[in-house]
Amino acid sequence: MTAPAAASRLGEPVVRQMRTDVPRLAPDQTVGAALAAVRSAPPAGRIVYFYVLGPDDRLEGVVPTRRLLLSPDTTPIRDIMVTRVVAIPASATVLEACEFFLLHRLLALPVVDDRRRMLGIVDVDLSTDELVDIDRREQLDDLFQLIGVHVEDFQPPAPWRAFQSRFPWLLANIAGGIVAAFLTGLFQAELERAVTLALFVPVVLALAESVAIQSLSIALQRLQGRRPTPAGILRAVRHEAVAGLLLGTASAVIVALVALIWLGQSSVAAAVLGGIAGGMATAAVVGAAMPNLVRLFAREPQVAAGPVALAATDMATLAIYFSLARYLLG
Repeated sequence: MTAPAAASRLGEPVVRQMRTDVPRLAPDQTVGAALAAVRSAPPAGRIVYFYVLGPDDRLEGVVPTRRLLLSPDTTPIRDIMVTRVVAIPASATVLEACEFFLLHRLLALPVVDDRRRMLGIVDVDLSTDELVDIDRREQLDDLFQLIGVHVEDFQPPAPWRAFQSRFPWLLANIAGGIVAAFLTGLFQAELERAVTLALFVPVVLALAESVAIQSLSIALQRLQGRRPTPAGILRAVRHEAVAGLLLGTASAVIVALVALIWLGQSSVAAAVLGGIAGGMATAAVVGAAMPNLVRLFAREPQVAAGPVALAATDMATLAIYFSLARYLLG
């Protein structure tokens, strides 16, 4: 399957791919009666699980095949069914179904409507090719998302389509650059008072952006096949904030010592020290939080998170660096 075809299929509604010939049991049936009913009208597809439906086809439970075959004939179905059933909403896409399979490790999943009425099932065989394709594409996306290029756009599409998918996220970099220019203008007095501050702007930004990319890559890896939660985002941000502060402090000490020895200006060295430490700690938080927040709001983090995180990192780092310089030089 080619990448464009796979991408198109991943975006399809899951209801187009589901099977409806599913063995359906009633909670008040006995095991013997259920087996007899299945033998009298066997479904055409493979049987993995037996689903238990109540009134109006509402999904109430699931019975694994082994449990049904090994239970006594007189046992009621409700006594052997599992009541906590993982189900896919009818509004889901094939991509979201694949994420369910990765997360829950099941061989089949029921598809239900908003009233939890069962519509059919999706078999894991359907998503095998898509899961392999997702794994391959996500490895490439971890690199391409940093510059706002999705892997399908690299394979390559028509030029106009590539422009439409990539340019909107580059606007984040354009906006970030313009805001950074305005920030530099706001602190023009400090730059005129200590022109040497400008010498360290590239290294201050480069270190912050490097940490943002590292945290972003780690967050994207942890997101594969998972859904972010507020508690999980807070935990990841707290972890990266500490790591970023440690990395920032170590890097800042080295660069600040170079500035002090080279220029002999303690105020500039202190601004460099604080700018790098604060900028890298902030960058780690932004890099960890951005993919999770983008996914939490049902957007695609591989494309959106990179440009937005880097633009936010640049603006925050310059603000910290120049604000410290104003305080120390004032």
